[in-house]
Amino acid sequence: MTIKVALAGAGAFGIKHLDGIRNIDGVEVVSLVSRDLDKTREVAAQYGIGHVSTELADSLALPEVDAVILCTPTQMHAAQAIQCMQAGKHVQVEIPLADSLSQAQQVLDLQRKSGLVAMAGHTRRFNPSHQWIHKKIEAGEFNIQQMDVQTYFFRRTNMNALGQPRSWTDHLLWHHAAHTVDLFAYQAGSPIIKANAVQGPIHKDLGIAMDMSIQLKAANGAICTLSLSFNNEGPLGTFFRYIGDTGTYIARYDDLAQSTKEGKEEKIDVSHVDVSMNGIELQDREFFAAIREGREPNSSVQKVFNCYKVLHDLEQQLDVG
Repeated sequence: MTIKVALAGAGAFGIKHLDGIRNIDGVEVVSLVSRDLDKTREVAAQYGIGHVSTELADSLALPEVDAVILCTPTQMHAAQAIQCMQAGKHVQVEIPLADSLSQAQQVLDLQRKSGLVAMAGHTRRFNPSHQWIHKKIEAGEFNIQQMDVQTYFFRRTNMNALGQPRSWTDHLLWHHAAHTVDLFAYQAGSPIIKANAVQGPIHKDLGIAMDMSIQLKAANGAICTLSLSFNNEGPLGTFFRYIGDTGTYIARYDDLAQSTKEGKEEKIDVSHVDVSMNGIELQDREFFAAIREGREPNSSVQKVFNCYKVLHDLEQQLDVG
């Protein structure tokens, strides 16, 4: 069976999904939705997509569409995920699932009622570097004592990953912190029981905090320190230091190294961890496999829901502060 897909959001991340899906057999993107019709037609032509629209409802009305991938602005994620499931379509929502706990709960409630596959794009679960660590933990060869994470960008204007103007504003807590909050609990194999946060000044134009610091503690005693900034002039992206009982590992996207006692880094080959080195492609493969096999995917709405409980608690702290 060929799974026929509609993709909403032809921006930077939408393109990454289209590139990943090209490598997956038995999947065809048949509809592309984005707010600028001319640009949407241009992208659709590049990827051989026959149907384009500026309205998600037009794609959902196509009977051949089995599933939808949402790469739209954060503020639209929950409502559009609900819209997809109400139309009887499986849905994958790019991270974050929602920007409030109440909306995340609504998505989860409908998924449980419908029985459809609903998955959030928590890509760190799929990156080969983090998969390598996870397999070592599952084998009983490594246990996390502390994770030290830095998420840094230079984003003082409203631009996306391709340097293009955004129609919406990104958020350190509900988007970027969501990656690490979920990954920490997933890798620790233990729920987060304590979380603290402080943030820097609110940007006068963007209306968001540009710097943030978060502390987490899991029920098994593992701790995590996360630093986030949109002000960083230097290496961009997220860098993870896993400090454990049998070693220290450093993950930079799909690169992984072991830190030695002498302070050197010895690279670890993770090219054979999975069928691809592309985390987005692996994430999409899991989504389509779950649909075919009628099972719950890794990073299902159910499995990542606790992350949004923690983000909600942190937001309450920041609002009080």
